Amino acid sequence: MTGNKISPCKVVKRSVAVAGHPTSVTMEFAFWEILDQIAARDDMSVSALITAVDDANKGKCTLSAALRVYILKRVTR
Repeated sequence: MTGNKISPCKVVKRSVAVAGHPTSVTMEFAFWEILDQIAARDDMSVSALITAVDDANKGKCTLSAALRVYILKRVTR
């Protein structure tokens, strides 16, 4: 790691609102970068996007896992 660049492997915890309720999500920095880009491209907030992913997940896996899978599907379609 050089300068102020954050390693894509660095685990980052963010506080977000999911369906209006505060929670925290932990993912690697690279996933957060892509999630931010997807939200901007879809003209929605990151919290709204996370809520949509959480609604579709229906508790099948952890929220962070659901987000990683969602991101992989979005970048490979």
